[in-house]
Amino acid sequence: MKVLVASRLRELTNKLLNPIGYKMSRLGLKPNHITIIGFLLGFIIFYFYATSQPLLALLAIIISGLMDALDGAVARASGLTTKFGAVLDAVLDRYVEFFIIIGIAIGKYANWLYAFLALFSSIMVSYTRARAESSGGLKNCAVGIFERQERLLTIIIATLILPFFNYALEIALIIITIFSQITVIQRLHYTWKNANTK
Repeated sequence: MKVLVASRLRELTNKLLNPIGYKMSRLGLKPNHITIIGFLLGFIIFYFYATSQPLLALLAIIISGLMDALDGAVARASGLTTKFGAVLDAVLDRYVEFFIIIGIAIGKYANWLYAFLALFSSIMVSYTRARAESSGGLKNCAVGIFERQERLLTIIIATLILPFFNYALEIALIIITIFSQITVIQRLHYTWKNANTK
């Protein structure tokens, strides 16, 4: 069910962003340029959370997310889709998550323990997929209920609630920790069922 919804949402997003990606590619922008802009926004997100400006951090997260979607649109429009670009995008996404969560902790919106647990759990989701697709030989292990989009959406919603509930971001990190670990288990189970049949 989730795969079907995600697939349709991806199709709709691509339909909206492809014309923008085409125009940006005509201006000479490369996919990796967009990816790096999104990465640099991670520093801005960190700064705004660390200096207690959560609504500006929220705006920066949304723009960073838009850059993350646009780099793919530019790649498709320019025909510059590369394996390195995919790796760069995935790696820099992890850095942005790091900046967000550490910024939340430095801004004292959440206990450091919850920040470290959320960060570790987020990384484990990506690591499990990477190992399943390398050592396990799976073509794609992007399964589970809580991927990067869900984690960012949780933080976005919590930041919106924050003016009315001081512990919103702390609870968001707890939710990220729990559901990310569930996703790790789902990916391990999927690998166990499928790796030996490849």
